[in-house]
Amino acid sequence: MNTLIRKEGRKGFTLVEIMIVVVIIGLLAAMAIPGFNRVRANSVASAMDNDARQIASAAQQFFLEEGEVSADITYDENTGAITGDLVDYVRTIGRGYDPFPAALTTDANFTIGHALIPDREYTPEGVLITP
Repeated sequence: MNTLIRKEGRKGFTLVEIMIVVVIIGLLAAMAIPGFNRVRANSVASAMDNDARQIASAAQQFFLEEGEVSADITYDENTGAITGDLVDYVRTIGRGYDPFPAALTTDANFTIGHALIPDREYTPEGVLITP
């Protein structure tokens, strides 16, 4: 009797069937992972843009109320806490930005970076200059 033919009443999968399923799952995972990484990077970029607008808005409010032309900022990368001149205007933003500006002025652009995406430059109003 040929050993490749299943015996009647025997249950289970052959090694070839299991290997085919594993290969198919691997191919699906290989196609999906880059898509997930793109979505994650886009999410970080969107959050960074929103945080830049929030920081710029807080700085503009500080400049108007205090009559200053620069604001010192201390940013905690682990918690996202903002301290310094802007503490009354914004308390926290996203975590993990590096570089982050130590000061903002009324007329100079600023740069924010994150490990997942390239550094992005913003105007003093928080408008993205370099995508």
